[in-house]
Amino acid sequence: MEKTNLDKFMDLHEDEIVIDRSRKLRVAIVGTGWIAASHMVEYLKMDDVMVVAACDIVPGKAKAFCEKWGVPDAHCYTSDLEMYEKESLDAVSVCTYNGTHAECTIHALRFGVNVLLEKPMCVTTEEATSIMHAEKESGKIVSVGFQPRFDKDMQLLRRVVKSGVLGKIYYIQTGGGRREGIPFPFGTSFIEQETGVIGAIGDIGCYSLDMVLNCIGYPKPLTVTGYTSAFFGKNPGYSGYVKSGHPEYAKIFGVDDFAAAFVRLEGDIILDFRISWAMHMDTPGDTLILGTEGGLRIPSTDCWNGTIGGDLILYHTVGSEQVQTVIPRINPEERTPCFEMKVRSFLDAIHTGGKAPIPTSEIIYNQAIIDHIVKSAKLGHEIPVEIPEI
Repeated sequence: MEKTNLDKFMDLHEDEIVIDRSRKLRVAIVGTGWIAASHMVEYLKMDDVMVVAACDIVPGKAKAFCEKWGVPDAHCYTSDLEMYEKESLDAVSVCTYNGTHAECTIHALRFGVNVLLEKPMCVTTEEATSIMHAEKESGKIVSVGFQPRFDKDMQLLRRVVKSGVLGKIYYIQTGGGRREGIPFPFGTSFIEQETGVIGAIGDIGCYSLDMVLNCIGYPKPLTVTGYTSAFFGKNPGYSGYVKSGHPEYAKIFGVDDFAAAFVRLEGDIILDFRISWAMHMDTPGDTLILGTEGGLRIPSTDCWNGTIGGDLILYHTVGSEQVQTVIPRINPEERTPCFEMKVRSFLDAIHTGGKAPIPTSEIIYNQAIIDHIVKSAKLGHEIPVEIPEI
């Protein structure tokens, strides 16, 4: 490949936009578990933010959370509806467990509050549609928490794919996972069916899907053949349980720890997907994007960490010679402050009256794939993807 083409991929120049951040935004956090701490850390960095309230259904938890993070004057609640009735808010971070993402987001929108919604967007396609209806009616924004979008290497990947160097894309293999990584050290809300509802597929599978779907413009999913299992989560002898001394968690494990799917997308594209919290392998394989003019290999990571595992490799033909071009990562020793950028971009969209940085109009397709994998797995055959009109 010509060096000039590599330079094109590496061009990071963006026009700087001047934003008036003189107005203090009044912000609240709903759900004060471990991910809420990441939101609080970023809010506390920002001069244009006042964290004025927090809510958690466990009595005393929100108050302890606010005191820990140095905002003892924040008003604390056990009901988000009561909070919205009493507080004047510009924005809220919804950091609850999966099963209440839709409910809490819709509550906020009906009170005219912008929402930074942690991933996954929700649990079902119908819930995602309800969120979008409420968003449209409110005139406010919902930005979904896919912070890997801001990673420089993820953006490099998107530029390569969008450049057209691969030609027409017809097949994508993607996924990721962990050899031992069922997330229970922070409690059991991730693994219980009532609260988590979906497991690995929603926790880290949504990231893997977003990585490739964002690169190709988020085409609509048409059909899904899905598979899910929970062989490790339901096994009291699972190594993670044994090491932590919690074999009893196997009895309450009610979600998936592995999922796979074959998805047909608009544009005659096939998506071959797999994700895992636990397996007898360190990775289910690299991400591959195949096109009529070239193929791209994106190295996997040991545990899904929001970036790529190494330099991109472009397989293509020059003249009559089959060649490989290495597209190096951007400063791999420096991690992009993705979480900070996720929060900052959301707040700036409020200041400017702009669009959501990571919009529901895209992520509904991500959620629909997840939901239909679950539905297909229960039925044991391919099903059409049905997305209600917004």
